[in-house]
Amino acid sequence: MQQNDTIADQLRREQDAVNALVRFFGEDHDFDRVIYTDWTAKDVFAHLVMWHESFAHIILAIIQGEKPTLLPGLLHEINENGVKEYKKYRIDELLKKMKTAQEIIERNIGSEKIGLIPYRKDSKRIYSREKHLEIVCQHITGHFAHILKKYT
Repeated sequence: MQQNDTIADQLRREQDAVNALVRFFGEDHDFDRVIYTDWTAKDVFAHLVMWHESFAHIILAIIQGEKPTLLPGLLHEINENGVKEYKKYRIDELLKKMKTAQEIIERNIGSEKIGLIPYRKDSKRIYSREKHLEIVCQHITGHFAHILKKYT
């Protein structure tokens, strides 16, 4: 995050990352290509969609004055369980989920009702809107760079 970044600045970068990812998964590729030892490109996308939906639901709950439902467990458990759960979806379904979550984020991240955003259950990490957008952007671009390496 640059020193005087606004939420709008961070959101633009996050939107660019999401749009590039969505564009790639909207193209005709073999998404069964292995990216990490146990994860295919589709699995990595499923992982990113799971976290993106979680982020969208958290900020929506905060705005609605509700306690957000946070993902339980250790990080590796959340990631493993998330991929197991989301890999059942087809690519077009994952794309729809990602786009819907992104729309929720774009519509709501500017709300002053959002103070700090929690990360996951049993974690002390909480972030400002700007910082959370930065983390999301880095998460997406990091995984996407690994995916692209396998396709070039």
